[in-house]
Amino acid sequence: MKVRMERLVARAVALLLLAAAICTSLDAQTDGKPQFANAKVEERQVKAGLKQEVDAWAAGAAQAQWLGYTVPAVSSDGRMCCGDPGGDWNSGKCGPCRLEGNKGENSYNVQNGNVKLESPTALVVLFRGEGGKIGKIRAVSESCVLDAGGLHITWLTGVKAADSVKLLERFIDSKELDEQGGNRLSRGALMAIAMHQDASADQAMAGFVALDKPEAMRKEAAFWAGEARGAAGVELLKRMAKQDPSGDVRAHVAFALSISTENNAVDEMIRMAHEDTSGHVRGQALFWLAQKAGKKASSAITGAIENDPDTEVKKKAVFALSQMPKDDGVPKLIQVAETNRNPEVRKQAMFWLGQSDDPRALDFFEKVLAK
Repeated sequence: MKVRMERLVARAVALLLLAAAICTSLDAQTDGKPQFANAKVEERQVKAGLKQEVDAWAAGAAQAQWLGYTVPAVSSDGRMCCGDPGGDWNSGKCGPCRLEGNKGENSYNVQNGNVKLESPTALVVLFRGEGGKIGKIRAVSESCVLDAGGLHITWLTGVKAADSVKLLERFIDSKELDEQGGNRLSRGALMAIAMHQDASADQAMAGFVALDKPEAMRKEAAFWAGEARGAAGVELLKRMAKQDPSGDVRAHVAFALSISTENNAVDEMIRMAHEDTSGHVRGQALFWLAQKAGKKASSAITGAIENDPDTEVKKKAVFALSQMPKDDGVPKLIQVAETNRNPEVRKQAMFWLGQSDDPRALDFFEKVLAK
C-alpha cells in the first residue's frame, strides 16, 4: 500500500506540474499568444537566436519579470485547466493561472468528456527572471489566461521548437532532480521538453535516460516518456525495461508504462511481469497491470500466481487481483483461495477477500466455515 500511495502521489504532483500543457497536435510553428491579465507585454522577434535572446534578457532582469513564447505541443485526448482553488471547473472557464503570489501555484483540473472548450494548439513556455538570472520555468496551455501580477512580460515570436528544447536542456540538473519538492528549475524544464511536439524532444528524452545519467534523472524522464511522448515514449520505456541495470528504475518504468495510452504499453508490462530478473520489478509490473485491468492484464496476473518461482511475487500477484474491478478480481481470488497449492498464497487470497466487502467473498467464507 505504501508503494501504491507513493506512485499515486507522484502522479498527482506530476499532474500539477503538467498544468495545461496537454494539447492537440500542430504541425507548423506557432506564435499564438495567450491572453494576459495584469501584465505589461512587450513583443519581440527572435533575431540573434533563442539562447542569445534569453540570456540577454535574463542578464538584464534586475527586477522580477517574465519571458515567454509558444511552440507546437504534443497531442492528447484530455486537457488540463488551471485556476484558483474553489473555482467553478464545470462552467467551461479556464484560469486565470497566477504567475505571481502563493509561490506561483494553482489548482489544476483534467477536463474532458462533456466540457466543451476549444482545443488548445500550443504550449506556452515561461521563464521568470530576477536579479540577473532565471529562477523559475513553467509550461501551460495557450488557452489559459495568464495573470502576471502586474509584472512585465517579454513575448518572443519566431521561436523554433528545436531551439526551445536545446535551451531547456541547459536547465536540467541531475543533483536538483534528486531533491524532493519545490519549484525546481530542472523539473519545470524537463516537463516542458516532454510537452514539445518535435523530434528533438524525443532525442533529449533519450539522453536523459542514458545509463551514465543518475537514477533520479532516469526515473523522472521515464515518467514523462509514458505521460507525454506517445509511441516514441513507449519505445524508449521498452529499451529501459530491457537495458537499465537498476531494479528501482525498471520498477518505475512499469509505472510509466501504466500511464501511457499506447496499446502496446500493456504488452511490455506483461513481458516485464514474466521475464524481469528482479522479483520486485515483476511484482510492480503486476500491480500496475491490475490498474489497467483488461483480459491481457488478468491473464498475466493469474499466470504469475501459478508459475512465478518466487512466493513473494505470487503474493504480490494476489494483491494485484484485489486491485482489479471486483467482478473480475473477486472470482479469481476465490479460485486461488480454493485451489492454489501454496498455503502462503491461499492465505493471502483469503486476506484480500476479507478486505473486499463483497457478498461473494462472504458466501465463500460461510462455505469454508461450514466444512
